[in-house]
This record gives sequence, C-alpha cells and structure tokens, in this order.
Amino acid sequence: MRRPDNAMFNRNRFKLGLFSPNCAGGMAATRVPERWRATWQNNLELARLADAAGLEFLLPIARWTGYGGETDFQGDSLETITWAAGLLAATSRISVFATAHTAFTHPLVAAKQFATIDHIGAGRFGLNVVCGWNQPEYEMFGLELPQAHGARYRYGQAWLDVIRTAWQTDGEFDWDDEFFTLRHASCLPKPVGGTLPPIMNAGSSDEGREFAARNCDFLFTVMVDPDSGADVVRRMQGMARERYQRELGVFTTTYVVCRPSDAEAEEYHRHYAVEHADRDAVERLMTLQGMHAQSFPREMIDQLRVQFAGGHGVYPLVGSPDTVAAGLERIAAAGFAGSTIAFVNYLDELPYFVAEVLPRLEAKGLRLPAGEGLAEAPAA
Repeated sequence: MRRPDNAMFNRNRFKLGLFSPNCAGGMAATRVPERWRATWQNNLELARLADAAGLEFLLPIARWTGYGGETDFQGDSLETITWAAGLLAATSRISVFATAHTAFTHPLVAAKQFATIDHIGAGRFGLNVVCGWNQPEYEMFGLELPQAHGARYRYGQAWLDVIRTAWQTDGEFDWDDEFFTLRHASCLPKPVGGTLPPIMNAGSSDEGREFAARNCDFLFTVMVDPDSGADVVRRMQGMARERYQRELGVFTTTYVVCRPSDAEAEEYHRHYAVEHADRDAVERLMTLQGMHAQSFPREMIDQLRVQFAGGHGVYPLVGSPDTVAAGLERIAAAGFAGSTIAFVNYLDELPYFVAEVLPRLEAKGLRLPAGEGLAEAPAA
C-alpha cells in the first residue's frame, strides 16, 4: 500500500533527491577549499532548503571509513540512522532515507529503530538496504566480506524478511534460517498506519537487481548514458512485473555543475575535478570498485578519474540551466522515475539549481511547482 504522505509517491513525474550530504566532500573527491563540510548544521540547513523547494528525498551514504587522500574523502560522515531521525524531526514534507548495512545491525534492532524513526517523520521515512561491497569497512567490524554476491544477498534477504515479519506480525514469532535463530521476537511500535516504508536498494550486479525486483519500491542504478539506461529500466521493470507481480521505480544518480553558461560550468568542473582533484582518494576509490587501468583503455580510465573526482563516478550534468534541464529531461525520457543530484557545495549551489533548473523542468512537464505535487500519484 502506497503512503499518501510520503513524497516518494507524489504526483511529480520525475523525482529529485540529494545524495551523500552526510559525508565530507559529498560526492566530489576534490581539494578545493569550498568542498562540502558535512556538519550537522550544514545538513540541517540543507534539509530545510530542500524541503521548502519541494525535492522528494534526502539519501545518505553509510560510510564507516574514508578513502584517504589529502582530504580523507568521506572519512568524516554522520551516521545515517540517527541523521535521518534528526532531519525528519526538523522538516515537514520531504522523505528522508536511512542507509543501512545488513551485516552491521541486527534485524530486530533495526526494525525497532526504523519504526521509531517512521513515527518521528509521520510516515516520511524510507529505508535504503545495502548488502555490502566495501572490504575495509567489513574489516573494521571484524567481519569477512563474502566474495560471492549471492551470499551477501541471501543474508540481506533474510535480514529484510525478519524486519518485515516483525513489522507485520501481531504478538511474538520464532525464526530459524541459515543466518538467524530468534525466539519470542516482536516489534512495537509498528510503522505508521499499518503500511511499510518505501524500500530502495542500489545494485548493478545481477544479484542486486534481482533483490530490488523482489523486495524494493525503488532501484538505484548507475547510468552510463540515457540510451543504455533505457534498456536497464525496461529489463528491471519487466523482471519485477513478470517474476514478482510488482511495480519498480528505477532511479539513477548524477552530479551537477550548473553555472550561467556552459563555458563557466565546464571551467569550474575542470578546476575542481581535474586541477584540484584529490588524486590519491580517487585512485583508492576506483581500485575498491574494480576500475583498474589494466581492465580499460587509457582514455576511458582518464575520463573515469575525472568522473570519480567530480562525483564518485556517476553521470555528470555540467552546463547552463538549459543544458542541465535538458540532461535531466533525457534521463526521464529513458524511463527513469527520478535521480539523485549532488554538488561540490550543496548549500552554495542548490539555491541556483532551484531558481533556474526546477522552473525549466516544470515547463517541460516533468515536475509541478513546490507544494503542488504533494498528493499521491494514481497507482500504476
């Protein structure tokens, strides 16, 4: 059952959210002095600005150790579950997700935490499930990262099944599987209104996409370009319908450099992502994600380095307001239900995006003015 008061189900055809403001540097591995500082006050001010602008959601990255380099990219980060609770208490319309590693929190603890946060936000909470990929973080917890994707997602499936059972069972229940043995388990309070919070998963592997098709309302996937992205959307939505009789919204993720002219935007992109890139952090991040120079042509690796410095390797939107709006329109035309956006400095750059890009998206029929898209969209 869709939640009418959760912005993820509103009437806007193309939804937008901010990604990674809880992490130092945000998505940009750069040494420029104006790079993002992930203080609580900055996050609070940003959340209220995004709420007033009518953006649909805030999505954090759950990061436990940084990527090193001169800036220790993403090394200083606000924990996502408590972050979500605080921001939901301080906003009124926007949906706020907690990003949770399945391996690092017991599902009964998580079930009660998430239900509590859901009440704080009066149904505006969302859950982003992470089944694991970053070996140094597992080592911090004294855990072994399963090398097989399938093993990670089997554990994630059991974890999520326990949580949903706790939310949907009156009284106590027992549980036995290869991962959990529970006796007289229960969870009160339940989530708001007897409905489940929206659930998302970010996956590009076959196992990750299968997990999303089976369990999630939304899949976030990295897009190489809108043309190839359209095929991913078709395949994922077809999988969810054919195998699980479910509707799946497919989102992608971008970073934005928007200036009055294309030339100004391209110059600033070169300034922070090339001339002042945190190169050591970029190399470590790319290595951890398997982007080795031996595996790709030299020119592709050089371009990937720019994108990883510019915005964690995701799709760049660099240009004037017309150019950025046209780029988002192409993503929507590919079938994506929405996208995350990120900036070098969210507080400095979001107001210009709101003032210049959002009206262009409204004129293209992709969004309604802030406040008008609040009512629930018709069920598909």
